[in-house]
This record gives sequence, structure tokens and C-alpha cells, in this order.
Amino acid sequence: MNNLEKSPAVAPATLVRAFGVVSGTLLVAGIVIGSGVFKKIVPLAQSGLNAEWILAAWVAAGMVTICGALNLSGMASLTEESGGVYEYLRLSFGNFASFMFGWTDFAIIGSASVAALAFIFAQSVNALLPLPNPAQAWAHLSIGGLIYPFADSGIKLLAIATTAALTWVNYRGVSESGRLSNVFTAAKIGGILLLILAGLFLTAPDSGGTTVAVIPVQEVSLASAFFGALLSVFWAYDGWVDLSFVTGEIKNPRRNVPRAIIGGVSIAIVLYVLINYVYLRTLPLAQLAAIGPNEIGAAVVAEGLLGKWGKTGVTVLILVSVFGTLNSVLLSHTRVHFRMAQEGYFFQSAAAVHPHYRTPHRALAFTFTWSSLLIISGTFERLTDLVIFATFLFYGLLAVAVVKMKRQGRIPGPVPGYPFVQLILILFALTFTGHTLITQPTQSLLGLGLILTGLPFFVYFRRRQTQMQPARVPSQEA
Repeated sequence: MNNLEKSPAVAPATLVRAFGVVSGTLLVAGIVIGSGVFKKIVPLAQSGLNAEWILAAWVAAGMVTICGALNLSGMASLTEESGGVYEYLRLSFGNFASFMFGWTDFAIIGSASVAALAFIFAQSVNALLPLPNPAQAWAHLSIGGLIYPFADSGIKLLAIATTAALTWVNYRGVSESGRLSNVFTAAKIGGILLLILAGLFLTAPDSGGTTVAVIPVQEVSLASAFFGALLSVFWAYDGWVDLSFVTGEIKNPRRNVPRAIIGGVSIAIVLYVLINYVYLRTLPLAQLAAIGPNEIGAAVVAEGLLGKWGKTGVTVLILVSVFGTLNSVLLSHTRVHFRMAQEGYFFQSAAAVHPHYRTPHRALAFTFTWSSLLIISGTFERLTDLVIFATFLFYGLLAVAVVKMKRQGRIPGPVPGYPFVQLILILFALTFTGHTLITQPTQSLLGLGLILTGLPFFVYFRRRQTQMQPARVPSQEA
């Protein structure tokens, strides 16, 4: 009797673990340190707070962010798979909670971040070298009076081309993307340090800029003004959780993920406090508050310190900073959609891993396509504003997840700061979302509606998963 020999099954390609703790730390710092560090001093100067309270807002927001990182360190022990928050919510609360986070990330948070960063990068290029507008003749055409696809066509084309170039870099391999991220992160940190040194040693302290609140924009309590400042500052700290999305590509992730997040956030806190001290030391609050909406606070300060070349140098620094952050965001958020597809709750082709480059190349294509459409629409900034409260709601849910898993014994080891860290995060998330619902009810409800567009997709993916489950075939005896 002839026995047919079965050829050995070819193991499916998997993601490669290329990030160590240093690369992970720089990735976190690269994502967190984006454009906010250069722009947020203006709205803070207009808040009515004095310099000491502005600096306190940066420290307080950093401490809450560190609490988030400590909370995440407890979840990091649950799995070594990619997906981060998505995977943690799936293990803690099931597929529905994780899908709603993942869908929100794909539809708005992650893709809109890519679109916004690419647009800001192209705008900065345009400020140095004006770009042509090939579709200027159709710039007045709109969709419903809200979307002007042909407006700023030169900036949009460069933004899409930049996103395409970085998608290609990420397609070629996580090592290449990681090295690029490290280079740009080191460059932006170096540039910020130079600006800090210039501010500390090239000018005398401004006597009126550090003690007196000179912008009585409106009569508000100190608590209200400080909370409003915190909301602005948290924008600059956003993105620290993104490292968890690439857990499947980090060496020894149970140890290195929390270390890298805490290290990256700590770098951001130090730089943020120092650079804002320089802003406040160099120019009076009244002058900072008077900076126009089309100007960047850091560039105005640099011009005061170093003249025209200083302003040009900071503009170049912003280009470097935003470009590096864009690469890191593109790298990290596609891993969420990749993990969703692996679990059957996203378009199945997004679960593919390139056999040679070992990257989620089709998930990258999904993100690039949707981000490009958001760039053309020009609505990404509005979408990001609408759902920022949902991001903090998920952060609060992560704190609840740690408490649940700890009580069930599924997190056996110690969690730093437990349970006080979790209590802080839950209270802050509830306060933040409650404040947003009260002060911006229309936008909040619209944002909630956009998130709920994922419901029919959840039903579809779950039904498809049920239909695709193979029926049991009884074994045939020889």
C-alpha cells in the first residue's frame, strides 16, 4: 500500500520582534512630542492663568499620563500580541468593547491623526516654500457646504505623497521604520534642547512674564481655568499608549512595554516643562497671548532670541518633529487594525503579513487609503476634536479592566500604584467626559454618533465569523 507523504505545512509569516527598550522609549517620545509643544503656549497664555499655574498644568498632565503608563504596565502582563488597548479590552470585557475601540481608532482617532499630521507637515513646507495649487479653479466647489476637496490642493497632494512615502517605509520593514523614527526623534529632542539652552543663556528673565496673570479673557474661577488648561495640555501628551499597539514587535514586551512608555513620557515631561519655562521667561504673557492664529508660539520666541534665522530654524524643527511623529503614528495604529483582522473583527485581508518584510502591509494600505480620503475632505481636525473625549473614556475603561483582572487573579504580579492609580484615572476620565458633554453637548453627541457607526460593522463581522467557522468533518478510517 502506498502512503502519500504530506509535505510539511509552511508556517505563516509572523511579525518580527525588532524593538528593544531604547527603540520603544524613543518611539513613545517620538509620538508624544509632536506639534503641541510648539503651539500650546498661546492658548495657555490666553487662559487667564499666571506662569506658575501654566507650568503646573504641564506637570499635572504629565503625572496623570504617568498614571496611565503605570496602569498599562499591569495590562502588559496579559499578552504579548500586537493590538495594545484593543487586545487588553478584548481579554477583559470581550469582543464588543475591543471592537468599538478598534473601530473608533480606524475610523477617526488613528487615521485622523495621520491625516492631521501629514497636513500640518505640508503646511509647514508651504510656509518655507509656497506650493502650487493645481486645482485652484475648483477650490470653491463643495459637498454640502462642509467639504471642499479641491481647496489647498497643493498642500493636500504633498500630505498624501508624504503619507504614501512613509507607508512604503513601514511596508519595507519595522526595523527600517524604527530606525527612521529614532533618527527623527533624536533630531527633534536635540532641536528642543538647543532652543531651551538659547532661552536660558541668551536672554535675561522677563520680570513681568513669570508672576502676573495679565490676560483677563473672562471671569472664571482658578479651578475652571486650570481644568481648561489641562484639556489643552493633554493634547500634547496624547499618543503615549501607542507603543502597546506594537507589542507583537517588541522584545520581551511584558518588561519593556511599561518601561518604554514611562521612559518616553518622562522625557516629554522634562522637555515640556523646560521649553514652556523658556517661553514664559522670554516673552511676557500679554505678548504670548497676542500671537495670531497663523503664527506658532515657539517660532515667535525663537525669533525674539535668535532673529530671523531662529524662526526659520524652529519651522524646520517643526517639520522634523511632525514628520517623525507621523511615521510613528502610522507604524503603531495599523497594528490595531491588523489585530482586529486576526480576531475576525475587521476586513480579513488586513490580517496578512508580508512573507518577506514581515509587516502588516495590507493593514497599512487600509490606513493609507482612509487617511488620504480624510486629507482630501479636510474634516480630520473636526473629527479628532469630536472623539477626544472618547479616548479618555477608553483610558478610564482600561483602569476598570486592571481592577477587574486583578480581582480575578489574572494579573498575579504587583501593579505599581494599585489601586490609587486606577482610582485617579477613573475619576479623571469621568470628569473629562462629563465636562465635555456639559460644555459641548452637540459636538459630543455627534462624536458619539460617529463612534456608533461601528455597530452595523460589528454585526457584519460577527455574522461572517460564525458563517466561516468550519463544520466538523468526521475522520475517515482507512
